[in-house]
Amino acid sequence: MRLVLCDDNRILCEALASVLETHGHRVAAIATCAAAGIEAVAAHQPDACLLDLRLPDGSGLDAARVIRRSQPDTKIIILTCLADPAALAEAKRIGVAGFLRKDQRPDSIARALTMVGAGRTAFDPRVPRQPVRQLTAQSPENLLGGLTPRETEVLRRIVAGQSTKQMASEMDVAVNTLRGYVKSILAKLGAHSRLQAAAIASGGQYRSVA
Repeated sequence: MRLVLCDDNRILCEALASVLETHGHRVAAIATCAAAGIEAVAAHQPDACLLDLRLPDGSGLDAARVIRRSQPDTKIIILTCLADPAALAEAKRIGVAGFLRKDQRPDSIARALTMVGAGRTAFDPRVPRQPVRQLTAQSPENLLGGLTPRETEVLRRIVAGQSTKQMASEMDVAVNTLRGYVKSILAKLGAHSRLQAAAIASGGQYRSVA
């Protein structure tokens, strides 16, 4: 599928684009705000647009409404850290083809895109069934609060797109020590990959702890 990715975290988009392209998808453009996402969809007329709910210049749902009206052939998949049943219900009313949480394996996102490309829908079954109190208890802010200062620094560097070797060098630690930090971070966040860890960090407004 030809895709437009719209998320305020460009590094996250670039990492996701790399994974999706290994599964046969092609990313035509990356946008970091709602207005740019709408323009990119109009310019490239992709098969699908992966769209975050929270964007610097407005709601992803508002952007979805505009895209649905102006480019009805482009499928919209919401990809977000906000596991909000109310947002899911509104997204369905708009007519999106999918609603996915970021805290899952990139391979799962690729499979969801394949389903949408085949004319099906891809809605994360966890979103509508989770009670609000459970979502609050497992919020990104709570998860990030469990990291040590050293792990917080490593996660900040992961979000910035640094490699293992670069992090180890700049932090003056052995590569194996750095890998130990990363392993601990993934376990504490319940993430399967660095991409997911970066997504959780972004959803928890990670810039506030920088």
